[in-house]
Amino acid sequence: MKFILFLLATILVLCFTATKVSSQNVFMDSASVSVSDTLFIKPERGHSPTIATLFSTFLPGLGQSYNKKYWKVPIVYAAIGIPLYFAVSNNREFKRFKTAYGLRIDGDALTVDEFEGTLSEAAIKSNLDYHQRNKDLAGIFVGLFYVFNIVDAAVDAHLFNFPKNDNLSFNLQPDIQMTNNNELSKGFRLVISL
Repeated sequence: MKFILFLLATILVLCFTATKVSSQNVFMDSASVSVSDTLFIKPERGHSPTIATLFSTFLPGLGQSYNKKYWKVPIVYAAIGIPLYFAVSNNREFKRFKTAYGLRIDGDALTVDEFEGTLSEAAIKSNLDYHQRNKDLAGIFVGLFYVFNIVDAAVDAHLFNFPKNDNLSFNLQPDIQMTNNNELSKGFRLVISL
């Protein structure tokens, strides 16, 4: 119950503190435009990192759809769904072994657990600890992938209007240099063309 109230309070704070993002309009004289200025891409109006963040917070993958990265949606659901499956599965087994362990140590000879005659008390306790650890780890992974989903949507929205240039390249070239001892040093040089 406390978590739900915390989540609702966080959503309300995010909704009321969200600011409207607008782009600047830049007017240039046509004579002053150079070749390097043609790489500027006018930002798309209405594309907001705040909206992408809120979408991914409410429904994982929705922020990625808002950013037009539809291929990321199945990855988000797989990244969150697989550990969620293991968390639920380990929680079910944890409850089975917890009930059996409680019946085993209650001191009443009339109560019998489902593992009577097959597992010892130490083995039940070992299985109980094993499933609790795996349940907790899976829950941590669910939380981490949920947060990564939100961060990915926010970063991708910030970079949505980033100018893209296909002329970026790099290559290795042979290189010979003179060292401080007046000896030749042979090697390769990494050349990056922007």
